[in-house]
Amino acid sequence: MKENNQISSAELEVMQILWNSKEPLNIQAVCDRMPSNKWAYKTVATLLIRMEEKGAVTSQKKGRINYYRPILDKEKYTKEQTKEFVSKLYNGSVKDLAVSLFKSDDMTQSDIDEIRKMFDL
Repeated sequence: MKENNQISSAELEVMQILWNSKEPLNIQAVCDRMPSNKWAYKTVATLLIRMEEKGAVTSQKKGRINYYRPILDKEKYTKEQTKEFVSKLYNGSVKDLAVSLFKSDDMTQSDIDEIRKMFDL
């Protein structure tokens, strides 16, 4: 992806659909996979065009229809965004993030047990 061309939260929703697909998708297929038909066809088309300009996706024309696939690697993007998140909200301290998560009401005992198992390996 080109430098300083972060993808927006709306674009990320489209990326998630593309990342979860085993094959390139046309605009209608992306729309069909949107939860509760969230956006109109034209909106999804605009997002995909923007994402292609940013280097996050690529398209291939088959007949008159463009099919899109991700170029942006999900794991690499997730790592970069996590680092940025920790840097911005927790001054770069992963420990402070972990403490915040453990103190939140959203973490279940099952989550905590699973994390402990990861550290025991």
